[in-house]
Amino acid sequence: MADEFLMSEQSVYIVDDDEAMRDSLAWLLESNGFRVRSFDSGEAFLEAYHADMAGCLVLDVRMPGMSGLELHERLHGLRSTLPVIFVTGHGDVPMAVSALKKGANDFIEKPYNNKEILGLIEQCLAANRELCQQRRHHADLARRIASLTPREREVMELIVAGSLNKQIADELRISIKTVEVHRARVMDKVAVRSVAELVQCVMQAAAPPAC
Repeated sequence: MADEFLMSEQSVYIVDDDEAMRDSLAWLLESNGFRVRSFDSGEAFLEAYHADMAGCLVLDVRMPGMSGLELHERLHGLRSTLPVIFVTGHGDVPMAVSALKKGANDFIEKPYNNKEILGLIEQCLAANRELCQQRRHHADLARRIASLTPREREVMELIVAGSLNKQIADELRISIKTVEVHRARVMDKVAVRSVAELVQCVMQAAAPPAC
């Protein structure tokens, strides 16, 4: 169900100043069941861009005004998680290779094979779905841990450090019974059933989210 939800949110964003190329690719993608949004310039895409966009970007290298490479650099600075496929002319391959080194996912030369570009887009959308799931999981873990009271967080940190109930009681100067109550609430709020799961959740929440 989660995969279906993510897929329903995803779009393929086409950025190309060539109207015929935009329309041709949009028709190909829509006829294969993809959601598509088209833009005639990098500037137009940046105006519409927001960090929650899901899907992938098919980006022409050479455009008047902001080039595809410049747009890619701007998106990198904005910490965009959209996978990028560059569409290039033959003479643009060195530039596309340079873009790969800066984080682009792939490039394809004009005139491209329909099956090949569909395959690249499928791969990028799958990678984006996985990344979105990781980010949502990280946000959910952070939310669960943030729901703990200050005392529950203290107890959790001591549990994760390997302390036994008696040691926690001594450290916090509370009764073992109170430790047991806090411990049960921690396990319930973080939604784990074992100390091993709790340790794993705390470690995952402490790690930077996928980007």
